[in-house]
Amino acid sequence: MWLELQIFGFRALWSPYYFVFLVGLAVLYYLITGPYRHRFGGEEKPAGKQQFLFYVSLLLLYIVKGSPIDLLTHITLTAHMVQMAIYLLVIPIFMLKGIPSWIWRKVVNAPVIKPVFHLLTKPLIALILFNAVFSLYHMPSVFDFAKSSMVAHTSISLILFLTAFIVWFPLISPIKELDEMQPLLKIGYIFANSVLITPACVLIIFSSDPLYAAYTQDGSWIQALSLCVPGDVLSGLTTTLSGPEMFTSMDVVEDQQLGGIIMKIMQEITYGIVLGSIFYKWFSKESQKVDPVPATIE
Repeated sequence: MWLELQIFGFRALWSPYYFVFLVGLAVLYYLITGPYRHRFGGEEKPAGKQQFLFYVSLLLLYIVKGSPIDLLTHITLTAHMVQMAIYLLVIPIFMLKGIPSWIWRKVVNAPVIKPVFHLLTKPLIALILFNAVFSLYHMPSVFDFAKSSMVAHTSISLILFLTAFIVWFPLISPIKELDEMQPLLKIGYIFANSVLITPACVLIIFSSDPLYAAYTQDGSWIQALSLCVPGDVLSGLTTTLSGPEMFTSMDVVEDQQLGGIIMKIMQEITYGIVLGSIFYKWFSKESQKVDPVPATIE
């Protein structure tokens, strides 16, 4: 497959402008949290682990949105689901933990953001919002619309990304005073999330027919490719491109089913790791409690 992808050129495969953008974000993070943090009202410098998590989140963002994986997401649904799992389930966690709490306080307490943020991060609302947006996005008509233009694709991707932060915030809030959920409620929250995301995966896994025109119809597929392949390159290839079958041995339905399975498995693994972390912190805290010394009987 790798050799076949070379026909799309360097820009389509490696997104150099996006790479420069992410490097800019890394430099900005270093300056704001490091030598210039006092100018922004910053407190302590982020710990080494925090810095590592943030830089890894940017690396993952480039891998799923700037590397050849992004091109593959317009060819196979399997690649798309891998991208979505990392983009929505892993990167927000790393960013929440990697950005210092004093920056989060400034963001969430901004006059315009504060009331909206506090409403949307209420656990029940956050659960419904994220899973509704995720499920709606994977409805065939909405999915194909998202692949129809750069504006639609970018807008919908950003909305999904924001809702992912919203759904993770009640679980792993970087602001201590907003970490209000008890461990038992957090466990229930994770299970509810796992259940609510299932219908979208089931629809994809058990459908016996192709769901998305962006992976089956020539016109829609070419339109989807135009989101990451420069126009001048794509126009010279339209007569030679027959469809996704040029790059994968799987048929459309097999690819679709594998994509749904991978999404569900990666989601369960991520939720399982977070669940294990909650259990560990809970039992560690309980084990540190010291029973009071019984009164002496006279």
